[in-house]
Amino acid sequence: MASKPRVKVPKSAEAGEVVTIKTLISHDMESGQRKDKEGNVIPRQIINKFTAEFNGAKVFETDIKPAVSANPYFEFTSKVPESGTFKFTWVDDNGETYTDEQKIEVK
Repeated sequence: MASKPRVKVPKSAEAGEVVTIKTLISHDMESGQRKDKEGNVIPRQIINKFTAEFNGAKVFETDIKPAVSANPYFEFTSKVPESGTFKFTWVDDNGETYTDEQKIEVK
């Protein structure tokens, strides 16, 4: 149901700089509240958790509820003390996991 996540992380930064990170994932985020043409409830199918780690340490985490619109977008900041890798993980109601990794070089 979801496609490849899109993530924007600066390629480089100064040591200790706070950088802005933007993420977007295509997903219908079906809330479980709507009905189809026959009147049957469309089952809930949402991305329910998003986490971001830097070099293995969690820097951002959120639980997502059905009221979030389709194609969830998150923007947050993180301080980068050293070169490393950001790892982003989205988990949906079916247990499907979508990940992306982006490296950043500290000058």
